[in-house]
Amino acid sequence: MNTSPHNVIILGSGCAGNTAAIYTARAGLKPLVVIGHEPGGQLSVTTEVENFPGFPEGIQGPDLVENMKKQAERFGAEYMWGTVAEADLSKRPFRINVDGAWIETRSLIIASGASARWLGLPNEQKLIGHGVSSCATCDGAFHRDGKIMVVGGGDSAMEEANFLTRFGAEITVVHRREEFRASKIMLDRARANPKIKWLPNTVVEDIHDVSKNTVTSVKLHDLKTGKIWEQDVSGFFVAIGHIPNTKPFVGQIDLDADGYIISHGGARTNIPGVFHAGDVQDRVYRQAITASGAGCMAAIEAERFLEAEGH
Repeated sequence: MNTSPHNVIILGSGCAGNTAAIYTARAGLKPLVVIGHEPGGQLSVTTEVENFPGFPEGIQGPDLVENMKKQAERFGAEYMWGTVAEADLSKRPFRINVDGAWIETRSLIIASGASARWLGLPNEQKLIGHGVSSCATCDGAFHRDGKIMVVGGGDSAMEEANFLTRFGAEITVVHRREEFRASKIMLDRARANPKIKWLPNTVVEDIHDVSKNTVTSVKLHDLKTGKIWEQDVSGFFVAIGHIPNTKPFVGQIDLDADGYIISHGGARTNIPGVFHAGDVQDRVYRQAITASGAGCMAAIEAERFLEAEGH
């Protein structure tokens, strides 16, 4: 592999990283994409994607990201397996440690995404994309007239529950505590919705049915009474937050209290030559199409940055 500094290294292989790779590759910058710990990003665990423009019949999530990767490779992008262990952004070229090996780059696009927090239930991971989801906007429409469960007590849980009332016949919000940490306005809005039912002081112990490859019911435990029971549901949404994958950049890049990159206009970070794209900075939209748009922005910023330096 090239030992002299790369023009641009892209961290992450989801929609943001792949789109950045397409644009920088077409600009002749020969980008190197570090695939990351979730190859293909969150779309790799999404079955049907119906809201990405250009696919009237929808497309499988893994197929969409694989198509993007092939498109980038066609223009000369290079992909390497690995995850970033640490980074030195104190001087240029920037140094990135991928699984113990240091590589250098003139510019950097961080598109490492945000990982959904999961509950850690025995069958949870097996049913992601088959009724278990962390994104109501992505998957709510698959549960028309169904019974849907949302787990969480914050604003995102209230937002997901309200959104899902457009599709489901009945939405149940499960929260382990009596009190919700959601803001008053979001909680009041959810409480005013007649489709939403509430199960406070309750935890989910497991999800069924792996043998049918789809969600059919959940096992619940009331922490106050000790009662354990099964409840039929067709959709199960986990809304307990995301963790941005920014650990290697703590103390170097401006991050907010939750670890999301703080934007300094466009796709810029506080460090010239380091750019952000996708869910690593976006805590609001989190869609495949917005991540791709952000990847395009970061690529154009990187191209202009390098051009101004005569590369």
